Amino acid sequence: MFPARVLAGAPLALVILAVSGCSSSWGCTDTTAERGEAGVRVRVEDTYGKPIGVTAVVVDWRLEPHPQVPSDGGQVHFRYRFDGADELFDPVVDACAVDKKRVALGCQAVYSSEASGPDGDLTGDAWLAVEHPEQVAGVLMIPNDQSYYGQTCEQDIKDGGGRHPPEPAVMGDQL
Repeated sequence: MFPARVLAGAPLALVILAVSGCSSSWGCTDTTAERGEAGVRVRVEDTYGKPIGVTAVVVDWRLEPHPQVPSDGGQVHFRYRFDGADELFDPVVDACAVDKKRVALGCQAVYSSEASGPDGDLTGDAWLAVEHPEQVAGVLMIPNDQSYYGQTCEQDIKDGGGRHPPEPAVMGDQL
């Protein structure tokens, strides 16, 4: 069959193939971060759950008609603030209108770059359209920074992969 010398060198050949990327076990891996605990005031976290030095805060909220579509009735108008953000780092978090049980009634991404203010305290406002505004009990921020949109393994097996933010919050999610 095969000489002993050939069989003895087989494990080394497999190691060389694995290290060179010719092995299927070399593969790319994607992981998704766990969703952080939503709150009125949250410390923004990277995909590993570590605070990044930025705090996102819901300053206030109210139900009122949107000025561009007043016929739609009351919608959620909220003000928010990012403390510690700057032009170089633009964290993005989800803001959600929730009912008494903290079930999301409507969510959207909130960008620190869309807020303005002095000394790194960036304040902005946004609107959340919800189907049943009378059920809104509050507005919460989700601490997961959504600004990282790296390639997945499916998009690029060689350079993709790594840790990605959790899926954005949607209506019906328990927060």
